[in-house]
Amino acid sequence: MSWTLYQYSDNSDLIKELAPKIGSTLRQVISKRGRASIAVSGGKTPAPLFDALSMQDIPWSLVTITLVDERWVEENNPASNALLVREHLLQNRAALAQFVGLKSAHEDPFEASIVVQMRLLKRVMPLDLVILGMGEDGHTASFLPGATGLSEALAPDSNCLCCGIQPSEGLARMTLSLPTLLSAGIRILYIAGKDRYQMLVNAMQSGAADEVPVRAVLHQPQYPIDIYYAEAGGVAT
Repeated sequence: MSWTLYQYSDNSDLIKELAPKIGSTLRQVISKRGRASIAVSGGKTPAPLFDALSMQDIPWSLVTITLVDERWVEENNPASNALLVREHLLQNRAALAQFVGLKSAHEDPFEASIVVQMRLLKRVMPLDLVILGMGEDGHTASFLPGATGLSEALAPDSNCLCCGIQPSEGLARMTLSLPTLLSAGIRILYIAGKDRYQMLVNAMQSGAADEVPVRAVLHQPQYPIDIYYAEAGGVAT
């Protein structure tokens, strides 16, 4: 099995456990190499976790935060994951952290992938910790079923740190590639709400990753992942 599942009856109990664990991990990394980097997911689900994490006693000036994925909108747009991070994570003690977004001035993310990749190489990599989420359709990051660019983003031998994604409906996105996510020192999948649990159970079964993309990170024996699931208290992403 390539995952460990931690289950909680309530999201607040999960956060009380997970926020200090993330804080401890970042402090350990900083003590070893002088800095740490973390990639976080957007949507509404992680907002309470970000609030709690922002209060952790960490040398935040030595932490670089980036995104797992981003919608191709300006950072002041309500749909922007960067805005969520600024309003909930880059607050309190964590206001001292450095933030590196995935958006550029290019018209679409496919044109921007090289520029954003160079930004990540210079300011973020290597990743020490990744916090993933999961949608009701089984997507994680912006690995959206049926999207243009999905096969490139999921390619296990890809040399790209990030890839453009165009869903069949909705906004284009930039996402970290599967190899980039797997390269992180620690991988966490955070899910809240009963509606997600059945999809998680489905994803734990063998099957095509392009149909249920979260399978791409779950079925990796050499890259174990910790799953944190709360039955109650979830907010739709």
